[in-house]
Amino acid sequence: MTESIQQALSARADQSQALLHAFGLAPEALGVVALTLLDRVEAMLAIKEVATGRYVYANPRMASLLGRPVEGLSDEDWLEPEACAALRAADHSAMVQTVPQVSEHRIDQAGVRREFTVTRLPLAAADGGAARYLCCVWIDVTAQRHGEAQLQLALQQLEEQQVANEALRRDMQDQGLRDSVTGLYQRGHFDDQLRREVDLSSREHREFALVSVALDPISEAARAAGPAARTRVLEALGRLLRSGTRAMDASCRLDEDHFAVLLSGVGLATAHARMEGLRRQCATQIVMLNGQDLGFTVSMGVASFPHTAHTQEELLHAADTALLQAQKRGGNHVTLASIRFEAS
Repeated sequence: MTESIQQALSARADQSQALLHAFGLAPEALGVVALTLLDRVEAMLAIKEVATGRYVYANPRMASLLGRPVEGLSDEDWLEPEACAALRAADHSAMVQTVPQVSEHRIDQAGVRREFTVTRLPLAAADGGAARYLCCVWIDVTAQRHGEAQLQLALQQLEEQQVANEALRRDMQDQGLRDSVTGLYQRGHFDDQLRREVDLSSREHREFALVSVALDPISEAARAAGPAARTRVLEALGRLLRSGTRAMDASCRLDEDHFAVLLSGVGLATAHARMEGLRRQCATQIVMLNGQDLGFTVSMGVASFPHTAHTQEELLHAADTALLQAQKRGGNHVTLASIRFEAS
């Protein structure tokens, strides 16, 4: 035992002697108090011989845990090798410390796992020499750990439920903003998005595109199939508009056959290229009803802020005017709004 550890133990011994002397207590008084308190808290007490690692004493609770006579018993006699190694390492560590050492151990007995905290402290020798014995106080914390695990599980489940509720709330809120047939945002949301985009682009001096989209007259076959065919076509168009835009964009259904797409941070040329690709997708989309391909096409007018318009109203008008030009060309066409040039 190192000199510092010996000095620490000697200091504690002096404190004990001072207490006994100050109050005129019997030499065994503090030991009786310690053993009584350990019994009251249902602690298991064991004393090991340092040199051999064998138990030389165990109170009744510890003897019940060991399940056999204590004298001459070692950890290898009642534990699995892995648990023995952990106990041995903790014992050796406690022998070179000046304060009590606490470690946690899991013990499997007859298929039952129990958890313990073990507090260790070397016992000072009467002759002042190296400590020969190690005192080990075991506390069964199985029920406590089980309760903590149950509480953690309950908290986790509560957190998951809160996340699910929030997701449901957002989904319900989002569904209230969307058209039930196409799944696209409705007019009110579109107006808010357009206002924000105009304000943002004006502050940051960047452009964005607005696309006015209209469903071309459906085919004779689709008209003959009735309302169900029109609904199937609108559902297909809604899917294509949603999949063809990014998270920062907004695809909306403005009225029965009129749609709009906001392309954030996108210039006129890029917007035209993307919408041309979307137009081709619509024209080649297979929409089946009762074994018949309905098919559909769309017309689009593309405008940009601020190149083709300088206000929100002008932008809407420019996109709608370009859409009319696409429809006059026979539909299934993408037309660009005219770029405005300021007089110098």
